[in-house]
Amino acid sequence: MNESIETFLHDFSYFSPLEEQQILKAWSFMSERKAQAKRPCGEAYLDHPLRVARILAELRLAGDSMVCAILHGSMEELGLTQELLKEEFGSSVTILVEGTSRISVLKLKNKSMHQAESIRKMFFAMVNDIRIIIIRLADRLDKMRTLKNFPLELQKPIAQETIDIWAPLANRLGISSIKDELEDLSLKFLNKEVYEQIKSLVASKKSERSHFLSEAEKKILKTTEKAGIHVQVKSRAKHFWSIYQKMKKRNKAADELYDLLAIRILCDSVNDCYTMLGLVHTIWKPLDGRFKDYIAMPKPNGYQSLHTTVLSIDGRPLEIQIRTEDMHFIAENGVASHWLYKKGKTNEKVSEDYLSVINQLKELSTLRYNDEDFLTSIKSDILGDSIYVFTPKGDIMELPAGSTAIDFAYNIHTAIGEKIVGAKANGSIIPLSEPLKNTQVIDIITHPQAHPTQNQYNNAHTAKARQKIRAWLAEAEPEKVQTPASQPIPPTLHHKGKHQGEPETSEEREFDTAVLKIRIGDTTNFMIKFAQCCKPIPPLPIIGYVSRGRGIIIHKQDCSNLSKIHEIQNRSITVEWDAPKEVINKKKK
Repeated sequence: MNESIETFLHDFSYFSPLEEQQILKAWSFMSERKAQAKRPCGEAYLDHPLRVARILAELRLAGDSMVCAILHGSMEELGLTQELLKEEFGSSVTILVEGTSRISVLKLKNKSMHQAESIRKMFFAMVNDIRIIIIRLADRLDKMRTLKNFPLELQKPIAQETIDIWAPLANRLGISSIKDELEDLSLKFLNKEVYEQIKSLVASKKSERSHFLSEAEKKILKTTEKAGIHVQVKSRAKHFWSIYQKMKKRNKAADELYDLLAIRILCDSVNDCYTMLGLVHTIWKPLDGRFKDYIAMPKPNGYQSLHTTVLSIDGRPLEIQIRTEDMHFIAENGVASHWLYKKGKTNEKVSEDYLSVINQLKELSTLRYNDEDFLTSIKSDILGDSIYVFTPKGDIMELPAGSTAIDFAYNIHTAIGEKIVGAKANGSIIPLSEPLKNTQVIDIITHPQAHPTQNQYNNAHTAKARQKIRAWLAEAEPEKVQTPASQPIPPTLHHKGKHQGEPETSEEREFDTAVLKIRIGDTTNFMIKFAQCCKPIPPLPIIGYVSRGRGIIIHKQDCSNLSKIHEIQNRSITVEWDAPKEVINKKKK
């Protein structure tokens, strides 16, 4: 083995004696089962869990998380049961091990179903205990660090999943130390040529970069000394994935980019941060549109900092971040910082409710999505880029980039979304189809007689708004519902052998007239309509849906839209065709 448990505990001395005892107990427990075992790549089985524990310890998580890191994997493979775990390690560890195990062992035949279902389980598990996902992030980081040991055919798919799901998740949780490394390692396996190009450029410019940053630091420190402000100045080159994104956005090679350097200034107080911003702008001219105040308006993951880009020495762009020590700590560790030890004695967990991602996931768990919608919601609404807009009262709202006023309305309340007829941005009327922009003040215009429409469905961006609109349409106007998302329903079904626009024969007219009636018990005197989504015709089995004020809507029993109708079980009735037998038999032939 590359490392012993004794070395691990020596390197991380913040654990209490009881926690050390639990960690050693878990290690002994695993050693009895896997001491001689090897992984497919040839390494010792226990190397991986200890590396995962080290990643978590660097985030300063508590002993329970270390025990889970050592035990994580398939409970069945390890011979673990809930009873055994509770008896040996307690309820907290049991919850963590069970949560990570459920995600680990999930296997489905269909690849897209596997991804959707595994992500669904993972995110819903996170709602109950976010440490489960932090442990899985550490597990993924170690997997990416050792990805070269995996079969070649698995390397790119694993890297792609990492850049699609895991790196954005680390970003939403504010754990930039993990996010940056996951992104860089993904690039290494997804586009090795570009990765090597950037790596070579960064290495070749190291001496030049060091001199430039050193001169910039000296200017900053000289200015702050005169102003009587104590700061720490740290310089860095941007990580490879960030450079790659700039290359794509600007369609330039790496050596054509100049704003690849950044300086971070750590201040003692918030007031000093703003003073420092003013001083920086007296040293160098700021670039228009490149200032962001995340102190006054923090990101949903708790990130706070002032960002500005200036034209520095020799006119070279230089990005500067200004924050306090506490802000920097949260920026590096994100939500993990809320499981840190206070004075080495107690583990004080801060409420997760401030994290919009947690609230979004809680809401997501209450809505009905198919796998496609769920993946769309996760990748776009939760893990994608965000914009920040304001209500007329000044409350800030985070929405996925590309959201419209329709999404804004539904995000306030479903009742607002269902009555929207227009919207204003900064006092001016905007189309409901227009994507919102950062910092706009959005005012929703409603009307009591308004209701959701197919056009609104097409213009909504978030999965939540689309799901709410589709559910309303499926109940109130099922024959108008277009599925799947953004796609029209299939053309009207016609009689076999006929083309649209051809005249019907007298026999066909007789058939259509005959089957217009539906029998409900012994009665046929009901107002009925035939659903346009499935076009029920005899002798196919049918079902009736009692709509509000529009009579009974007749669907095929296997119509896919039935599952989307709210309260279908409580408002469905048994119906049957009331056509003469000879007509139905004629149709069968």
